Amino acid sequence: MKDTRASVELPDADATTRLGEAFARVLGPGSVLLLSGPIGAGKTHFARSLIRALLGPETEVPSPTFTLVQTYDHTGGDIWHADLYRLSTPDEVVELGLEAAFAEAICLVEWPDRLGELTPDHALHLEFGYDGDGRRVTFSPADHPLLQELHR
Repeated sequence: MKDTRASVELPDADATTRLGEAFARVLGPGSVLLLSGPIGAGKTHFARSLIRALLGPETEVPSPTFTLVQTYDHTGGDIWHADLYRLSTPDEVVELGLEAAFAEAICLVEWPDRLGELTPDHALHLEFGYDGDGRRVTFSPADHPLLQELHR
């Protein structure tokens, strides 16, 4: 069976920042990144770095843990940063308006397991995890168009 995942080491916070900046160059309306992994593994740091790469380094990017969704206006399309940790059913995702955003905005979704059947087929999954003193992120599917764009 072919492995449909690829991974990269993130030895420090700067590496996570650079990864977020790299993704910022290839995302557009309809891009969905699903960010999973344990607390402290780098999901929010990655999202914050990506958003600041698009909007400017001085942009305030609070964690959406309590607000559930933070939205940002961008000339290339709205940016939605969602943290679904506190949701208990996929029905709550519908109430947030995420389904429509998946088609027309850049979406960064932490704790995407809460999406259930609402998980968009075109999304790229990023699984953040610990790797010794650093972190590792695993992408699936490995042949996702966004990953191919990163390598151009």
